[in-house]
Amino acid sequence: MGHAGPIVGREREIGELTAFVDAAEGRALVLRGEPGVGKSALLDVAAERAADLGQRVVRAAGVEAEAGLAFAGLHQLLHPLLADAGALEPATRAAFDIVFGRSTGEPPSVMTLGVAVLDLLALASGDVPLLIVADDAHWLDPQSAEVARFIARRLSGHAVHMAVGTRADTPSPWDGSGLPELTVPPLSAEASARLLDTTSPGLTAPVRRRILDEACGNPLALLELPAAAGPADGPELPLPRRLERLYGDRIAGLGRAERAELLRAALDGTGALPGRARRPLRAVDDAVALGLLTTDAGTGDLVFRHPLVRSALLQSATPNERRAAHADLARLHRGELERHATHLAAATVDPDASVAVVLERAARSATARGGSAAALTLLTRAAELSPTVAERSRRLGEAAFVAAQSALLDQARELRAASDQLAGTDASPTAVITYAYSVLYEDGDVRSAHRRLAAELRALPPDADDEIRARLLNLLLGVSMFSADPALWRVSDALTDRDGDRVGGPTPLYRDAWGDVARTGAGARDRVLAAFGELGDGQPWDVMRHGVAAYYLDALADHRTLVRRVAERETGSGAVTNAMTLLQLVMLDQISSGEWDAAEETGRRGLALTVTHGYRLFEHQYHGFLGLLAAWRGDTDSARAAVDRVDRWARPRGVGHLTQLAEATGAALGLSTGDYESAYTYVSGLTVPGTFTPYSQQALRTLLDLVEAAVHTGRLDQARRHALAARDQGLPAVSPRLDLVTTAALAMTADDSDAGPLFERAVTHPAGADFPFELARIRLEQGMWLRRARERVAARTALGLAADTFERLGATPWLHRARAELRAAGLPGGNAATGAALTPQERQIAELAASGLSNKQIGARLYLSPRTVGAHLYRVFPKLGISSRASLRDALEGT
Repeated sequence: MGHAGPIVGREREIGELTAFVDAAEGRALVLRGEPGVGKSALLDVAAERAADLGQRVVRAAGVEAEAGLAFAGLHQLLHPLLADAGALEPATRAAFDIVFGRSTGEPPSVMTLGVAVLDLLALASGDVPLLIVADDAHWLDPQSAEVARFIARRLSGHAVHMAVGTRADTPSPWDGSGLPELTVPPLSAEASARLLDTTSPGLTAPVRRRILDEACGNPLALLELPAAAGPADGPELPLPRRLERLYGDRIAGLGRAERAELLRAALDGTGALPGRARRPLRAVDDAVALGLLTTDAGTGDLVFRHPLVRSALLQSATPNERRAAHADLARLHRGELERHATHLAAATVDPDASVAVVLERAARSATARGGSAAALTLLTRAAELSPTVAERSRRLGEAAFVAAQSALLDQARELRAASDQLAGTDASPTAVITYAYSVLYEDGDVRSAHRRLAAELRALPPDADDEIRARLLNLLLGVSMFSADPALWRVSDALTDRDGDRVGGPTPLYRDAWGDVARTGAGARDRVLAAFGELGDGQPWDVMRHGVAAYYLDALADHRTLVRRVAERETGSGAVTNAMTLLQLVMLDQISSGEWDAAEETGRRGLALTVTHGYRLFEHQYHGFLGLLAAWRGDTDSARAAVDRVDRWARPRGVGHLTQLAEATGAALGLSTGDYESAYTYVSGLTVPGTFTPYSQQALRTLLDLVEAAVHTGRLDQARRHALAARDQGLPAVSPRLDLVTTAALAMTADDSDAGPLFERAVTHPAGADFPFELARIRLEQGMWLRRARERVAARTALGLAADTFERLGATPWLHRARAELRAAGLPGGNAATGAALTPQERQIAELAASGLSNKQIGARLYLSPRTVGAHLYRVFPKLGISSRASLRDALEGT
């Protein structure tokens, strides 16, 4: 929408927004400020700049009335893009059809839907860059906000920018998102005076001074307060309330019909007047004249001047007026079940069986689309409107089920009238520990467990038993590890700083190893090894916790015998919790050491144990690691099923450790199948190239994955930036494995003059023997580099060693790639120019490229982005034993 007045005093903000829009690489930016400070006007500036550059602008706005409608915000963003999208991948189209109610089926996870949206954005921005503008994003429905945050972290490498406006005084899904932010502060005194004098000249000096004092640099106040200038009356109100009252005074002067028209617009959640396309617009001339409505410069629609106008309408309406407006809107939206039901619920006062039936149907629709929060609201209201006790009870039971399925355990317990004894404020520390273990292991409720543990630690008296304090603190650290949430870790770090020395023992070690390994430095691994050495045969609990710490610091191989022995002992004794974690450590050690068949067997054994005992957290962790192993082996169906299963369960519960494992599995699958664009999408969401996301174990474990995916999609700057960040941050000193993969990353991104010695240092690194799969991948990259450098004999040696390891591991797609590279390097008895390894899509792309079409033209024909076409050709060239596009025709004719 166009900004209503001049923009004064925002030179810095406009400069940053201009640079943001002009940047070649896609990224997101969150504008944060108080109501009326000018966020919308600045977003308009960004949109105008993008339009001037020939970019396409797509806009959406969060509205409180739609905050409970699942995917309402996403629909605003995608609707204009889907209209022009043409042919989409079937999986992408199916995900959108389910989400928007056009078909039935299991709703896609956030990750699946996010990847589908990224595919659509890549297609939409293939020819013209795209700017997405989301205003009032604090009111986006939770499902849309989850997907929007997912894609916002993955725009690097796409010609897509996303600008998000949100209030600083309202909690929102964008708090703690980790995205770059532009804070929009109040105007300076000089700029405030300039704006006031420009828009309201001729004010008397006392009135001018009072307005400047009251506005406190708020541009909307400087524009609106002069119209209400008069003697000061009544108590001081916060500025937003004062502006809301100002708009309320104007609304009071409207006629009844016009007020009702505006109230329907406010409750409809569209920002424009409802039904404009379906019936003539009723007279709203007075509202326009009073500055309550303005015209959207892009669409020509009438929209509210500011969200505070909508708030004022809702505040000034009587209950009967609101119910009448909701009833009108329910009739208007009869064809949209969930919107119709929402308005019908608000319009109904007394129990009504027919209304309750409609709400229950709408709840089922919302559940099918993944809108659990909306379904819970609808079912609860349906129960309230049920005339009979039996129906009220049944619908509350349904609501409890939806809450439990969505990890809303507190609401589930309340709705089921279950005992709340574990959540009582007078619970003992032991009861809190029991509660935390229960909700963590059985439900994955990391937020609730963390909140209760932290509160109990703060409430402990100074003379409390240090053993109890240590148990609480160690469990808090474990919960924080599973959350992978920097906000929760900050609380845990503060409590560890306060109590760590008092409880002593291994607690500080756990904090280092389970938390932000990238910042622990070289000493943490040595401390873990020393502590492990003092365990002897050890208590299983200590072995388990030290083993987790050792794994994250790549030190588990040094004590694998002890871990395996204790795991077997605990499994035989029936100590389920210890056995589950210890077996998982054995599995991870087997994956690292190249015992992949044994690792799968161990994983299946542990998974069966977790399912039998109902420990859902460990169950999904096993699914995650088995999925990762399947991905490296090229078992695409199993890997994709694991990604979807783990992400669907873990993301709504905030188990970031598992959602990141799912994303790492998606990246591994992309690398294994040669879909480097997909791999980059996943892995760059785990950590931005050149950085390592705090408290993310996968940010370090996917270091080589990110560099490899970036190199193979032509993102050489991002790959080099990441390799240098690993070196400069001191990761090689943290563990030998990190030294190995950092050296390899530097080699893969170095100039030809430096690459050779770096590759040689990597493949001869002592840690390579402990991590054979990583070593084989590095040898594959070295062999490819040597072949391009025309050192074919050396290339065949490196590639042969890589192929031998891949064959032993059962890493089938990697073996095929190594053999294709061997043929391209002139392996005796092989055909250096064979197309046998080309997939049907690769052959189709190669033939189109050989005919002279550009990547952009091929992409338009096959509905792929030019970058994806380039990634396919990057894989085709070595398979055909060529190094340039000019050789394609001859190479294909020989196959």
